[in-house]
Formats: sequence, structure tokens, C-alpha cells
Amino acid sequence: MILRAILLMILGMALLAMTDMFIKLSSARIPVGQVMLMLSIGGTLVFLVVARLKRAAIFHPSALTPLVLVRNAMEMVGGLGMVLGVALVPLSLVAVIMQATPLVVTIGAALILKEPVGWRRWAAIIVGVFGMLLVVRPGFDGFVPASLFVVMGVVGLAMRDLVTRMMPPEISSVSLSTWGFAATIPVGAALLLIRGDAPMADGMAALQVAGAVVVTTSGYYAVTAAMRLAPASIVAPFRYTRLVFTMGVGILVFGDRPDTLTLTGAAIIIATGLYSFIRERKLARKALIEARITSQMH
Repeated sequence: MILRAILLMILGMALLAMTDMFIKLSSARIPVGQVMLMLSIGGTLVFLVVARLKRAAIFHPSALTPLVLVRNAMEMVGGLGMVLGVALVPLSLVAVIMQATPLVVTIGAALILKEPVGWRRWAAIIVGVFGMLLVVRPGFDGFVPASLFVVMGVVGLAMRDLVTRMMPPEISSVSLSTWGFAATIPVGAALLLIRGDAPMADGMAALQVAGAVVVTTSGYYAVTAAMRLAPASIVAPFRYTRLVFTMGVGILVFGDRPDTLTLTGAAIIIATGLYSFIRERKLARKALIEARITSQMH
């Protein structure tokens, strides 16, 4: 069961790396706002079909609760940042910056959800942020201004994940996914208007966006299945395989050549992220043992 969960997580990361590839390919042919609009509509339709098959309620009063609205807003911010980042920034750079997501989630959990984070994990977070600065390099030679879109995407998606933790159990995952995709539809339309781009008819781009819809939704389900088959502490570290897949696509398909600072920053981010996972797992085991001892005493 655990091996199956790990393989599903790795498969999910490979599929999501393919999403990045399709977005980058299609945005070279048609406006990026059109890519986002088509991807959002396609993803929404797929999840509507899935919801119908699962008989999950979509048009429900819970869709207008503050938590869901905040989650949708973070989906809009994260989706906009990631689509623009993937379209404008080398994929190898996007891949590295995205690995900082678990660190941002930990920061948010401590500051917003008031979850306990000890000095060791704070130290790991600080080192991880330093690693991300090595990659982004704001104010220095090699700085790619558009990389800030990826940082925006990472923050938005991390906040979305935090809010998801607070969702009541009666709201299904497929409903949340449908609302999240639907929320990004007006963002794509607004991006088209703001940039003044006219929609273009391009058969190859349409096929590429369709490919992005298929691999995105499939990757989402692979990750969801992995998280349900095994504890998060076991499968979550395998999210870092996305770095290998996305960077590989960047090198093989787009001719990216990550420099030494980028690779060093990637190593630092992954090392600190893995340390945080290991530390959380140890603390969870300690809390479980203490709870068992307390229950036996009573």
C-alpha cells in the first residue's frame, strides 16, 4: 500500500511537470491570458463531470462561506502567478522556486493557524529562504524580474493549502477543486483585457491546452489518491521529484541550462524541506506516544 502511494505521488509530480510544459508551449503560440482562460474552463468542466459521476453537490450554499471564498481568492492569486511564471520564466527556475512551497506552508501554519514550530524548524525555514534568494537573486546579476510571478504563485498556492486544512469535512474535495478552477476563469479573461491581447485561433495551441487539462486533473487525482493511501509524512517528501521532472523538461524540451547558484539554491531548499518533514514526523510520533501513556494512566 505504501509503495503504491509513493508511486502515485511520483506519477502525480510527473504529470504536473507535463502541465508546465504544455502551458509554456501553448503560451508561445497564443496570449497567456487565453491559455489561462482555456485551462480554467477545461479544468472546471472536467471536475463538473467528475462531481456528477460522484453525485457531489456543487451548487450548494457552502460555496459562499468565507473560508471557501478565501480559498478561491488564493487559487486565483496562485494560478495567475504560476501561469505567468511558467510562460515567462525558464522551467528550471520555476521548478526550483516551487520547491519552497512546503516552507511557505510551514510559515503560514505557524503565523496564521498558530501551529507550534520549534527553533529547529524556524532555522530550517530561514536557511530555505536563503536558498530561494540564491535562485531568485533580487537586485543582482542574473535576476529575472518575471520570477517574482512564480514567487507570487507559490505564496498563493501555499495559502490555499493552509485554508484547505480548515475546511469542514462535509465539503468534498471535488467540490473545492471545481470552485477553485472556476474562480480562475475571470482571472484569465481579465488578463486578456488588461494586456490588450486578442484571442487567437490556433489548433496546435488548443491541443496543448487540452493536454494541460488532462495531465493537470490526472495529476491532481494521483496526488489525492497517494495522500489517502499512506500518511502524509511518508509520501509528501516525494513531491520534490517534481523538481527533477520539470527541470528535465526544461533542459530537454526548452534548452534550459541552470547555473551553479540555481542548483545550489535547489539543494538548500530541498534539504531544509526534507528536514522539516522529518522533524514534523518525529514530533507527531512523540505526541502519539505521550497521548497513549496519558490514556493508559487514566
